[in-house]
Amino acid sequence: MGLTTPYGILGLKNHPFVAPSVPTEYLIVAGGGAGGPAAVGGGGGGAGGLLEGSLTINTATAFTVTVGAGGASWANGSDSVLSSYTAIGGGKGATWGNTVSGGSGGSGGGKDHYGGGTGGAGTSGQGYKGGDYGGNYGSPYGGSGGGGASAAAASSTFANQPTNGGAGAASSISGSSVTYAGGGGGGTYDARSSGGLGGNGGGGAGSNAGSTPVNGTTNLGGGGGGSGKSSASSAGGSGVVIIRYVDTYADISSIGAGLSYTRTTPTGYKVYTFTAGTGLVSI
Repeated sequence: MGLTTPYGILGLKNHPFVAPSVPTEYLIVAGGGAGGPAAVGGGGGGAGGLLEGSLTINTATAFTVTVGAGGASWANGSDSVLSSYTAIGGGKGATWGNTVSGGSGGSGGGKDHYGGGTGGAGTSGQGYKGGDYGGNYGSPYGGSGGGGASAAAASSTFANQPTNGGAGAASSISGSSVTYAGGGGGGTYDARSSGGLGGNGGGGAGSNAGSTPVNGTTNLGGGGGGSGKSSASSAGGSGVVIIRYVDTYADISSIGAGLSYTRTTPTGYKVYTFTAGTGLVSI
């Protein structure tokens, strides 16, 4: 026999139960870092940090949700927050300079194609390091990709080719498998070469001197692609916060006006996907 409530037996469908606490699964992805604007192979932006797990929500206490924006104008991505959990924004890709390193973050930004400096560090449990400089300055002057949620980016090789962004991580919390938080690809100066590919999970591709780098994908937290032109820049993709719990519990009772969200009901669950903004939420 299940737990008796004012609505009957917990577990019966279509009888929402207002419990003092609600076991909840979550996915938090921060905004990805911007790609490096560089005339000589900019580094790809690092993916936003990714956290996935479970917590118990106290229905008597409102909790904060913040969806991190992607980095723009050569900046790190912004953090995403769910209650006491914070996913760190992705690091920006490095621009041209002997001592310029990729930004550190949830995942680190990649190094541009010039000696000195390194790829940015990732945050343990959230993402991986950006690629380093390969150590052989020359054509096609490829930069390194940014790190992703499940893999570091490779360093630009001694053949001077740009490298791809690190791979993201798949989650089925929404009811179907989606890959999040891929790193941005490295850029390249030579118009005869292609920039590095973005990592699976919304990473933007890097560009050459004749094209424009690709932004990270909105609500996937991907890093922006590195540039082959100093005047070109790419933005990181915004993050996302998703919570789900079994459908025997009541709907969320209050969502702050500053939050954008959708509600879906895959079999057996209520899923709330927060796509922008910040505010307080209560069940």
